[in-house]
Amino acid sequence: MTRLLADAMLGALARWLRILGVDTAYDPSLDDAEIAAQAVAEERTVLTRDRRLVLRRVLRERHLLIASEVVEEQVRQVVTELSLAPRPEDLFSRCLRCNVRLEEVPAVEARRRVPPYVARTQDHYRRCPSCRRIFWPASHVHRMRRRLEGMGVLPS
Repeated sequence: MTRLLADAMLGALARWLRILGVDTAYDPSLDDAEIAAQAVAEERTVLTRDRRLVLRRVLRERHLLIASEVVEEQVRQVVTELSLAPRPEDLFSRCLRCNVRLEEVPAVEARRRVPPYVARTQDHYRRCPSCRRIFWPASHVHRMRRRLEGMGVLPS
């Protein structure tokens, strides 16, 4: 399983990789030494645009230098160069905030915590076991999926 760690410059990339279901740690408060230490401790590949960071001896084999400033190109680069094969069942399986795998939650329980319109129109819910945030497949999911297809990382 691929485990990634995005540096402070790549928050949007981390979010899109989480949407794809890729385990992507991201903490913008970490400095270079802390990023390197976390990557080694958790066996993660560091994603960075910082050439100095990749010169650290402990990261020589565990990094990917991101070439573009454009998030769509960044996602394509990671998927291509790390030979990731996003699977439909992994899409939207991680908390976008915490990176934790989401768990199914009964509709009757989730409906008490979502807006009334959502409670009336949705039947499928997931919850982050860490931050307790509730997720449901609304129109934003369809827009994100189309954007991923446009990036060329999902079949259309």
